[in-house]
Amino acid sequence: MVAADFEKTLRAFVRRKPIKTFQVELVSGDRIVVDHPEALVFRAGTAIYLNPEGEWTIFDNEGVAQFTDAPALKRPKTKKVD
Repeated sequence: MVAADFEKTLRAFVRRKPIKTFQVELVSGDRIVVDHPEALVFRAGTAIYLNPEGEWTIFDNEGVAQFTDAPALKRPKTKKVD
């Protein structure tokens, strides 16, 4: 992905209102689920993501295949109690 497209697309996903979880699919097939815009810092074609556990991931424009909305979480069905 070209650096300018990388930043433009990433900025569009980060600035959405209301905030929506999205994922970054890397060319390796790995996926990074971004749950909050403040978890990312990016500049000059490189980004750093910090997950809730404090682990960080660095990725760049050349390693990204696409940005997508994160799939909705499937919640277990609850039984109705009478």
